[in-house]
Amino acid sequence: MFVRTDVRPALESIQAPTLLLHRRGDRNVRGEHAQDLAKRIRHARLVELDGDDNLWFAGDADRVLDEVESFLTGQRSATPSNRVLSTVLFTAIVGSTQRAAQLGDEAWTTALAAHNRVVERHVAGARGVIVKFTGDGALATFDGPARAINCACAIRDAVEDLGLEIRAGLHTGEVEMADGDVHGIAVHIAARIMALAGPGEVLVSGVIPPLVLGSRIAFTDSGIHELKGVPDRWPVLAVQDTRG
Repeated sequence: MFVRTDVRPALESIQAPTLLLHRRGDRNVRGEHAQDLAKRIRHARLVELDGDDNLWFAGDADRVLDEVESFLTGQRSATPSNRVLSTVLFTAIVGSTQRAAQLGDEAWTTALAAHNRVVERHVAGARGVIVKFTGDGALATFDGPARAINCACAIRDAVEDLGLEIRAGLHTGEVEMADGDVHGIAVHIAARIMALAGPGEVLVSGVIPPLVLGSRIAFTDSGIHELKGVPDRWPVLAVQDTRG
């Protein structure tokens, strides 16, 4: 078929911009053939692709489609991603098991429902999103760390009227959002930092203070910690309690 096909006389008549795709390892069409075509077609663009299949559209189809899209539109679409930069907040009721045992199931269910309503109200007011309740606490995300910190402090103060104490931990980083949940190392860091907090304490990772400069939120150093399952050692700081 190749021996009896000669398109060279027609190539100079091509006026439209042309994209030529060629596999470097093609067993039938050599690189010199592709280069010769590119020279003969005005405004031709030759793209060499890896692979040894004689079908240019076989193999890494994404690379082929990227080249075609770039040729037709002048740009390539960014790879779709569900990863977003977010401030992650974890809270937990201090001594929840003991409180449940003291109050009994019915009273504890009532107290927990009241706690959840407080969390919902304050997270919504801070433009955050409650990802889920964890039984004795909550996981929420925010698009700003200062609002997340203020929300955590507001929840801490409000649940005191219910006779409850919480601990809270925050971290800002990229998270993967899927099926109504969040995943990623940033979520684990926030959870581990929350576990370090004492009753009524709001702790943050060391990445947060530089992000809230000018917010008048003050911190005290809580040391460098190894966070279980998380690489490296992490500086942790406590949000200063200004209630006096």
